[in-house]
Amino acid sequence: MINFNEPVYVEKGIGYITEAILKYRRLNGDGEFTKLCTTWFQERYGKKVLFTTSCTHALEMAALLCDIQPGDEVIMPSFTFVSTADAFVLRGAKIKFVDIRPDTMNIDETLIENAITDKTKAIVPVHYAGVACEMDTILDIAKKKSLFVIEDAAQGMMSTYKGWALGCIGDFGTYSFHETKNYTMGEGGLIFVNREEYVHTAEIIREKGTNRSQYFRGEIDKYSWVDKGSSYLPSELNMAYLLPQLEIAEEINNRRLMLWELYYSRLQELQEEGKIGLPYVPKECQHNAHMFYIKTADLEERTELIAYLGQNGIKSVFHYVPLHTSIAGRKYGQFIGEDRYTTKESDRLLRLPMFYALKEEEVIYVTDKIKEFYKGR
Repeated sequence: MINFNEPVYVEKGIGYITEAILKYRRLNGDGEFTKLCTTWFQERYGKKVLFTTSCTHALEMAALLCDIQPGDEVIMPSFTFVSTADAFVLRGAKIKFVDIRPDTMNIDETLIENAITDKTKAIVPVHYAGVACEMDTILDIAKKKSLFVIEDAAQGMMSTYKGWALGCIGDFGTYSFHETKNYTMGEGGLIFVNREEYVHTAEIIREKGTNRSQYFRGEIDKYSWVDKGSSYLPSELNMAYLLPQLEIAEEINNRRLMLWELYYSRLQELQEEGKIGLPYVPKECQHNAHMFYIKTADLEERTELIAYLGQNGIKSVFHYVPLHTSIAGRKYGQFIGEDRYTTKESDRLLRLPMFYALKEEEVIYVTDKIKEFYKGR
């Protein structure tokens, strides 16, 4: 069986976990390995980085930093993971869902303004498959309307838009280190705080509402509860697992890109024949090969292809069910405008196996079976 996903494993991680336990004797958050991972990100991106227990929690921190209140409205695509909406629903916000572009599966930037009201507080672009949204337009709208921009870049580490790292473009940005992501610590995430005036508040929120970070830097002689917050610090064991992946981040990225290109080249003929659709990456975007997907003719064909691949030992999966069609989505959100592409494209999309340890011969086998399926139709 070719799995759909296998989490990244770097042997050095076992040694680092052992060091956390036996050398540093520190298992809770913000120890030596958190410092090393934080330094790696801050030196690479030049932004304030705070690690969290998940990308969900990073988004919750962003909602707190934006002071989202009951009755506020937040704009995002419906084609996204539930956490994108949940973080703001927890603060009492109403979600305004906007249709996606069929080429990138990202929010259609030309439809955002129509969803803005005097209650709108933020725009949350989701960089699907590590391919950037059209950020220039989104930033222009946000500036004109005085809105926050929170990038859900859960899938976007190592991707860029016009040379800018995803997550570092808006006011805040978030990454995920879930086991399905390009770089993992099992469960985990981070938030980029891209505006200096919010750094102090972000540290307080992350440390249960205390000024503990200032205390450990020697800026105050004792720490206390000063504002609202929660416990967002990941364990040192998680950070120890992540560090060796960062040390070979380029190698992991290049490997995935090679596998992505192999998929694309071997399936391009089917696209040219009009049998499937392949991912589109705009010229101003550098993606990270987070996933490789194809688009079938419709839901029925996708269901048949999933079954056919399964019969041949290949695990493939569909992705998000649009949030606006869910029970909670109808309760807490509203779709603005016409659903031209969100549901239609979601029903067609099929994700193929993609992970660091995937072998070239396995990609060839998968693509051969897809060709067999369409040849027999």
